[in-house]
Amino acid sequence: MRSVTYSMGVSLDGYIVGPDGGFDWTAPEDEVFRFWIDEIRGVGVHLLGRRLYETMLYWETADQDPSLDDAGREWIELWNPLPKVVFSRTLSEVRGHARLASGGLAEEIERLRAEPGEGAIAIGGATLAAEAAELGLIDEYQIMVYPVLVGGGIPFFARNERQVELELVETRTFGPRVVYLRYRVAR
Repeated sequence: MRSVTYSMGVSLDGYIVGPDGGFDWTAPEDEVFRFWIDEIRGVGVHLLGRRLYETMLYWETADQDPSLDDAGREWIELWNPLPKVVFSRTLSEVRGHARLASGGLAEEIERLRAEPGEGAIAIGGATLAAEAAELGLIDEYQIMVYPVLVGGGIPFFARNERQVELELVETRTFGPRVVYLRYRVAR
């Protein structure tokens, strides 16, 4: 069965965006970007909330940017053809290899798990991930921790007063600043 993975960059105080909606502090260094390129190879389908979908639309036309480096071009080759399911109450259409979700989150994940296919089901976006966590649908948390305290904003973890036991699977340090943590939900 395909696992469901929630991966995002997070501030040390637990937020994916600050109070102003900014997340420029997550701009990946070369080594971190290379890590995400390697990670996306293991994804079979990506579930996105509207805000993350709109942020990632940049990559649909980034190949036209003459300053794009080889790593950016490699990301495009992997990201653009990747199937995506967008959850939105306001969008009426999406572009590229994306489709709007036709059902609720639990139904979509159940359907995707039942389909033949390789790779994880990745979830991006704190609101969507919070719903998946509340429903007990997340199998792994992948956290890229940045050494900044933003003081508020959108939290990485849902504040649902529910305890979830986790098992540490992997840690990795990138230079003197960024730490990657991968946890599996203990079942």
